[in-house]
Amino acid sequence: MLEWAGIAPDESPRRGGAFGPYRQSQRLDLYRQACEVLLERGAAYRCFCTPQRLELLKKEALRNQQTPRYDNRCRHLTPREVAEKLSQGLDWVVRFRLEKGVEPFQDLVYGWSKHEVAEVEGDPVILKGDGFPTYHLANVVDDHYMAISHVLRGTEWLTSTSKHLLLYKAFGWDPPQFGHLPLLLNKDGAKLSKRQGDVFLERFAQDGYLPEALLDIVTSCGSGFAEKQMGRTLEELISQFEIGRITTHSALLDLEKLPEFNRVHLTRHIENEELRQKLIRELQSLVERVYGDQELDKEVLEKEYVEQVLLMRKGHVSLLKNLVSCDYAYLWVRPSVSREQLQTVSAEADDIGKLVLGLMTRQTAVLSMEELNKDLRNLQKQTRETKYSSMMKLLRLALSGQQHGPSVAEMMVTLGPREVCGRIRKALSG
Repeated sequence: MLEWAGIAPDESPRRGGAFGPYRQSQRLDLYRQACEVLLERGAAYRCFCTPQRLELLKKEALRNQQTPRYDNRCRHLTPREVAEKLSQGLDWVVRFRLEKGVEPFQDLVYGWSKHEVAEVEGDPVILKGDGFPTYHLANVVDDHYMAISHVLRGTEWLTSTSKHLLLYKAFGWDPPQFGHLPLLLNKDGAKLSKRQGDVFLERFAQDGYLPEALLDIVTSCGSGFAEKQMGRTLEELISQFEIGRITTHSALLDLEKLPEFNRVHLTRHIENEELRQKLIRELQSLVERVYGDQELDKEVLEKEYVEQVLLMRKGHVSLLKNLVSCDYAYLWVRPSVSREQLQTVSAEADDIGKLVLGLMTRQTAVLSMEELNKDLRNLQKQTRETKYSSMMKLLRLALSGQQHGPSVAEMMVTLGPREVCGRIRKALSG
């Protein structure tokens, strides 16, 4: 999904790099060796406490209205006791020995910070019984061996950073610079959670949202940029970003505004010759998928016609799939309307048809809705007794076979003079 969004990592399991492997499951030996170092230095110890005992500790703490924490029981085991338990084949994990007196660190966003983790937490597990590391060990080991210079992560990890710095100190490694980012919240102020199925990127991709629109709305609701503006490209975001501009305020993500963001970027895609060709192919596929079971005229799938639809509707639709909705069915399926049906709307159906055909054949410039609305008003004045509303009803029926939908002027502009004339002639001869 990062590649889909246009922000592919420089190094990854898919792209490789000089500091691989990039899957934790392929780095288990590295974590085990790191734990051996800590065990030898006395900075970590094996814990043999059973899940049942840990659960009892948790329940007891909750009963006493205390925060559950490990009581560091195995920290005090002698080497002889450890050897005895190992000889018995007991299951064990590795815990890191938290020490008091942590040093403050300067966070790139929150400034000077420190948390006396040893006073409020039990010693944390850093290597589980299955040989996999917890985040506390993995992030330190990986970042060190991958030569990471800056760590930007969610503010929920701010209180754990002192713990991670103790790990760096135990290893004798220089830590990277840390910056903790404010949370992304729902419009109602609740935390944006992966447990909400509708916030997965796959869903937005399937719905036809452009990656540029998602990047734009997320960065617009957050901080780190000189000013808020809609329609920024990735290149513009990169050039404007400054870490010193990140605030500590949580960002409210209003996804109701996403269609508007997408409309701006879809317009940009339509205006770009190369990107427009991709949209043409996508729209052709959408039309075939939605209307393929109906009698599609091959002309509506021709590249030139589909491109004309895109250019005409540029700025009017938020998603490409809007163009295959019921409102735009008239673009792809030619209606079967008889002359008799038109005459039930107005006895002057033939005369109105001829007036519109004359108007369309005189059109030399690109149709505009404003001019077309004026022309249609003038045409209505040339009828004997048909009201303007009835004339519009008749033309909408001839062009789309529907009584409701976009304005007649919008239909005519989108279809273009040739298609409008063809549909009116077909209806009048039917």
